[in-house]
Amino acid sequence: MSELPIGTILGGRYRVLGTLGTGGMARVYHARDLNLQREVAIKILREDLPSDPSFQARFVQEARAAANLLHPNIVTVYDFGQDGARTFIAMEYVQGTDLKTLMRRRGRLPIEEAVGLVIQACAGVGYAHRAGLVHCDLKPHNILVTSDGRAKITDFGIARALATIHPEEVSEVVWGSPQYFAPEQAAGGAPSPASDVYSLGIILFEVLTGSLPFQATDATQLSRLHQSVPPPSPRAVNPDVPAALEQIVFKVLSKEPSARYRTADQLGRVLMTFAPRTQLTDLSPQALPALTPPHLPEATTSPLPLEPARAASLDWVAVALGLLAFLAVGGLVPLWLWACLMYPSCPLRIP
Repeated sequence: MSELPIGTILGGRYRVLGTLGTGGMARVYHARDLNLQREVAIKILREDLPSDPSFQARFVQEARAAANLLHPNIVTVYDFGQDGARTFIAMEYVQGTDLKTLMRRRGRLPIEEAVGLVIQACAGVGYAHRAGLVHCDLKPHNILVTSDGRAKITDFGIARALATIHPEEVSEVVWGSPQYFAPEQAAGGAPSPASDVYSLGIILFEVLTGSLPFQATDATQLSRLHQSVPPPSPRAVNPDVPAALEQIVFKVLSKEPSARYRTADQLGRVLMTFAPRTQLTDLSPQALPALTPPHLPEATTSPLPLEPARAASLDWVAVALGLLAFLAVGGLVPLWLWACLMYPSCPLRIP
């Protein structure tokens, strides 16, 4: 796929400023929207793929799926169009890098930062779940991290609408990334929100330890590991990982979807136990809505100590003011009786 020269104008509207990255399906450019005078990212489908109906359909699906998701932890899609033989998506330009590149530079992240980023990813993915979508391809490459530390989910190219998923369906073609997809996806089964939770668990393991739980030389072997081999202990790789957090990792990496948290919202709520307030101040109240409390590992459910109730202290100032008010009102009664008896017409006078 040849790179577009700087200055190229797409769709009569978007001026190319540079290249941001290249993937198997598309190349992403930094561009400027000449109509709205703002910077955008332009994702252009590879020139040799538009003739392939399946790739064209996936590209259109990504545009439609993501365009309906408006959330601070999801990259916003602005436009979809054609420029000659080129098919493109215009989306929010994120100043930062993807989580995979960030980990390559820094290795494993501090516990608080790692958990905070995954909580934000859970907020975005959970919003997609509530909108009826399963992402199906969550990985650090598809989580952008802004310069101020906000995580944003991108690339809904193989997202599935929950309404179109049948639990008994089996596919011979498995879409997704072998290092991160769930056991049921590896087996060609139907994905679900719990499949995204598994992928978030793999990402959580990686940001905490700096390595993947399952590694192999080919996709077939990776698929077998996801389906049958228990994950290693995160604490064996990074002793700083709290035991309770390790239990959460084990839960979300369960082979059976029913043994995991059902949605990304639930996982996010549980992880908030370990996140400092500074990582959560940017989350809107709608980011992770109130849910029925999910089952937590025993290590995270110890009750908080409660302070003994204090006896209520008597407010003597209020008592004194009340007494004065009573005396003031009570003193008016004799005065009224005296004034009334001074008149012959007083109903209280005895004839």
